[in-house]
Amino acid sequence: MSTRGDAATPRSRPLRIGPRAAAALVLITLIGIGAFGWPLLADRQSGFAHSQDAPWLFAALLPLLVGVVVATIADDGMDAKAVAMLGVLAAVGAALRPLGAGTGGLEPMFFLLVLSGRVLGPGFGFVLGGVTMFASALLTGGVGPWMPFQMLAMGWFSLGAGLLPGPDRIRGRAELAMLALYGFLGSFAYGFVMNLQGWTIIPGMEEGISFQAGEPLPANLARFVAYHLATSLGWDLGRAALTVVLTLTLGATLLKALRRATRKAAFDAPVTFDPGTEPPRPPSPERDTTHHAR
Repeated sequence: MSTRGDAATPRSRPLRIGPRAAAALVLITLIGIGAFGWPLLADRQSGFAHSQDAPWLFAALLPLLVGVVVATIADDGMDAKAVAMLGVLAAVGAALRPLGAGTGGLEPMFFLLVLSGRVLGPGFGFVLGGVTMFASALLTGGVGPWMPFQMLAMGWFSLGAGLLPGPDRIRGRAELAMLALYGFLGSFAYGFVMNLQGWTIIPGMEEGISFQAGEPLPANLARFVAYHLATSLGWDLGRAALTVVLTLTLGATLLKALRRATRKAAFDAPVTFDPGTEPPRPPSPERDTTHHAR
């Protein structure tokens, strides 16, 4: 008995994205871009910006996340062992988040999601990011209109780690440096995207940084950049710095552990029988002759 494509020591590789899973990810991404950005294009009569769209986004997001998992299973890229690993990593990430919540943006879960997306691939990473954020919100009581947007942003963050150049091209210190750089930039990108969700519903800000419904898109984007730099740069810097430090100090150990787990699990290697190794048949009763009586 063997597994297809396995050698004596099977190699770990990211879970592939089949056509159905890719279509589901594209659909989620388009919905997410629309959900984050539509207030910038809304007229003055829209009135409520992001204040009432979160339940609709959450209702659309959960079935689509499940759809990515189901599509990946159907494309033979994920099995029960991968789903089990998804649950374990999501639980660990949810437990890590409260350790730094509210302290200068220090969130160690970002480090875990960068490495998990790197080892297990973009599709797995996207689902892991969304599920981890959902679980952590339930754990910390952080359920609110911001939660579906956090799930999307964290899913994109983990997906991006899975799209980096493959481990067959970059390994060792160069790989850690690449992941640290991605974690640094991705931490700022996460804060930038999440600010876009909250900025449109915060009242009472100065005119130079406040959202003005119906204003031209370039004018509102300029106000948003000013708002982001004034209110969130320090918070995002703490998150980015911690992600870099954890990646450079603990990244090599965690990468080895994750890759060892994926090799042993052999997620996408179906079991087959080699020719000539057919299991032995039980002895036929007709051939089991005895010579009790003569």
